[in-house]
Amino acid sequence: MSDAYSGHVQVGGPMDVRRLPGLTIIKIAVGPMSNNAYLLRCTASDEGLLIDAANEPDRLRELVDFEGPSVSAILTTHRHPDHWQALAATADFAGAAIYAGDADADELPVAVDERLEHGDELTLGELSLSVIGLRGHTPGSVAVLYRDPDGVPHLFTGDSLFPGGVGKTGSPEDFSSLLDDVEARVFAELPDDTWFYPGHGDDSTLGAERPHLAEWRARGW
Repeated sequence: MSDAYSGHVQVGGPMDVRRLPGLTIIKIAVGPMSNNAYLLRCTASDEGLLIDAANEPDRLRELVDFEGPSVSAILTTHRHPDHWQALAATADFAGAAIYAGDADADELPVAVDERLEHGDELTLGELSLSVIGLRGHTPGSVAVLYRDPDGVPHLFTGDSLFPGGVGKTGSPEDFSSLLDDVEARVFAELPDDTWFYPGHGDDSTLGAERPHLAEWRARGW
């Protein structure tokens, strides 16, 4: 992995770029809620996937044109409006297909081409990405996993997992659902060196967060 990548970005600031042997990951922050947007580009094919067209369509145009021919698809991690303010404009200028979790798809401002379920596999050029359903922040929240054959896994979690805890939920039942999924589908399946990329703020690793799972459940948020 590139030693230059930190995962720390600011609205109006430069992109942060991580170069893996098969995948380039570019991160920026946009909009009044400092949403993270991520471009994943297959290095062999140049095919790109944008995760969360959150805001600032002109800034996202710069992102999706980074080192390649725009993007073939835009994946929205969940239905909350701060994650799709620029979705219609970005999909229009990129000519991109729209992906979203099935239970959230009808809440988006554009028609969804691929309604995602837990366990689905997406193709990005010569690469495969896994869809992980994480129910609770919203019913259809999804994370995206890239298993780097030459290194650590990389997980894009939307607002379902942050450094310091899971995403905000509206009821104790939703909190239990989300933490149950995060424990069973993320922490139980992936190693400590898994690097995760949240919908806001800095990145972290599963190893840094794993010791706090019981604390999160006890505090209820």
